[in-house]
Amino acid sequence: MCGITGIYDIEGRLQPDRALLEAMADVMTNRGPDDSGYYLDGNLGFGFRRLSIIDLVSGNQPMFNEDKSLVSVCNGEIFNFKEIKSELASKGHAFYTNCDSEILVHLYEEHGPEFVKLLNGQFAFAVFDKREKSLMLARDQQGIAPLFYTNVNGSFIFASVIKSILKHPFVERKVDLTGLDQIFSFPGVVSPRTMFKDISSLKPGHYLIVKNGKIEAKEYWDLTYPTVSEIVYDKPESYYIDKLDELLCRSIKYRLIADVPVGFYLSGGLDSSLIGALCRAVSPDERRHSFSIGFDEVEIDETKHQRMVAKHVNSIHHEIVFKWFDINNRFRDMIYHAETPLKESYNTCSMALSEAVRKNGLKVILTGEGADELFAGYIGYRFDEKRPEFGDGSDHISRAFEEQESQKLWGDRNFFYEIKQYELRETKNALYSEKVRGLLPEFDCVNNTFLDKTKLKDRHPLHKRSYIDFKLRLSDHLLSDHGDRVAYANSIEARYPFLDINLLEFAKTVPPGLKLNGLVEKYIVKKAAAKYLPEQIINREKFGFVAPGSTYLMKRNIEWLNDVLSYETIKRQGYFDADTIERLKKIYTGKNFRLNLPFENDLLMIVITFGVFLDVFDMPDFS
Repeated sequence: MCGITGIYDIEGRLQPDRALLEAMADVMTNRGPDDSGYYLDGNLGFGFRRLSIIDLVSGNQPMFNEDKSLVSVCNGEIFNFKEIKSELASKGHAFYTNCDSEILVHLYEEHGPEFVKLLNGQFAFAVFDKREKSLMLARDQQGIAPLFYTNVNGSFIFASVIKSILKHPFVERKVDLTGLDQIFSFPGVVSPRTMFKDISSLKPGHYLIVKNGKIEAKEYWDLTYPTVSEIVYDKPESYYIDKLDELLCRSIKYRLIADVPVGFYLSGGLDSSLIGALCRAVSPDERRHSFSIGFDEVEIDETKHQRMVAKHVNSIHHEIVFKWFDINNRFRDMIYHAETPLKESYNTCSMALSEAVRKNGLKVILTGEGADELFAGYIGYRFDEKRPEFGDGSDHISRAFEEQESQKLWGDRNFFYEIKQYELRETKNALYSEKVRGLLPEFDCVNNTFLDKTKLKDRHPLHKRSYIDFKLRLSDHLLSDHGDRVAYANSIEARYPFLDINLLEFAKTVPPGLKLNGLVEKYIVKKAAAKYLPEQIINREKFGFVAPGSTYLMKRNIEWLNDVLSYETIKRQGYFDADTIERLKKIYTGKNFRLNLPFENDLLMIVITFGVFLDVFDMPDFS
């Protein structure tokens, strides 16, 4: 992957400045430390930073078609590029590199913007059509590669990171209050929202066309499960297990395509262990590097299981021991790269892990995200099975209000997702300052569209939760805040075998009972893993890692943290109620206080990371 940026003056009056484009690109040198490229023509300018992975010699960008009427920049990988390139060559297209991204301009010639449906990869790209004076942006189906944009004073500005967009003198720095509200209400900010007002994130599975002064976005793919009436499961269990095995192996082969070494993470859990084992199975002659993180607190350390898998797959294993005081040292960098406040501190651990990968000379790492969302790996799926029997323990009045919120959010009064939203609104009313509180009806994320509820209607409860997890937890949180950002902090490309587009399509067809079998989560994944992994790894209880929260940090009496949470700072910034924050500080630092993470919101962690966010990005106080 790499970093891309661009400026397109929609009205054709202004010519992008080369020095500005270079400054916008240089902000993301961590995404592309190996090379750079620029293209300026009339009212269009592209900037590019390269992390060299495929075709190390001639693969720099921008890329052009034969007559240079099309030009593109791409952040990411097109894994099925060899098949596509062969077909395009048979139709007479000429290629000048061995780079995967060169196929984009030629595919555009053949199919127009809809060509994006043919791609299997993780990508965000821009294609400019000189003849049509049309700019196309696209983001992969899963939301692995980031892409942000804004339109200000007739200038359409885009980039892989928001920091690049902020370099443009037209762009003002303002907090998006709905984005902040989403962090309290959901795992994180949800596309197209960002924490920056008027800067949008292109939604996963969408492309965007800028033409004739108009900006239009179109969805080209979604994880749309069949309705209950459409479901037909007429194949034996063995078919689904064998198909999953086949698709995972093919996905691994794709993601090992590189002209540099490829390693993998080992957490000690099922998903990363299976990826490590499949790497060995599909490339038995190559001994690969594996990386894991351990902790000096025994109750959360998984070193024993990590070493077991490393030995089993014969990897060159690297262990990083993370000590909690390291959180303090990496905290500011965590927010700088995430470009958003966060609900937890474990990005600091992930940054230490990607740093170790880089120090050992690797650029590409495989990781296990996606299996939990697709194959019912979280405890919420089991709760759905038991809730009709036991209820949620609420009194009748509060339950009625919560059901009303559930109807508004999910189109289902009886569906519960992670947090009681009616109860949370009371909390937010106390947290926000008086001025911000007065605007809550306008920016309350529950009142702002963020999910297509028609794709939840008449779906099996497991499919409903999977779709919401995919949209709210995976795409913009685990793959973005906790994936892409922390890997690229150290110039590492992370690849996700469980998120291959063919595997996603297959996941739509798997019977719910093969995902959650009784109360056995990821049943089909465990069955597929049986021929690759030791039983101790397959059947071990799922381990949910939780990094220390705000209580741990506050008890360390850290100077910068005391300043961020001080009454004076909170009052001056104007976003939160300073008296409420003072009361929370006393509660959180009480002798016997303990948050049940991750099932409770760490409210002060959000306040802390928001305070650091304001400082790092020089954001204005609320007025």
